[in-house]
Amino acid sequence: MGGGQLRPVHLFLGVIIILAFATANAEKFDTAVLQGLDKVTARVSTFSAPIGQTVQFGTLEIITRVCDKRPPEEPPESAAFVDVSEARLGEPTVSVFRGWMFASSPALSAMEHPVYDVWVLDCRNTRSPDAGN
Repeated sequence: MGGGQLRPVHLFLGVIIILAFATANAEKFDTAVLQGLDKVTARVSTFSAPIGQTVQFGTLEIITRVCDKRPPEEPPESAAFVDVSEARLGEPTVSVFRGWMFASSPALSAMEHPVYDVWVLDCRNTRSPDAGN
């Protein structure tokens, strides 16, 4: 009986490991395309989060550290490593999420927050490759 209780944990860890290795051949992009839900107003917003820059969504401050996307010849997957903090007026900033978010499986590594949901949609390059020329 005790062994059966570990199976969901093993399955979850297996999926995490597979997704981690699946992004090993991914291409790096400079911007994550995120979507957020304000659960109070039921408004859904789509916004860009450039790598290393702070983006506001409600009381959340989101910093995308990495955004990877599989090459076109592989099954589609975008993944972003994000830091999410909550900054309320007059209170210290509190970290609410730090980790990978996967476009194909948003619930796999979901941010838990009573007011907001945030998930990754895609990775894009906003800078032109010829910008330095």
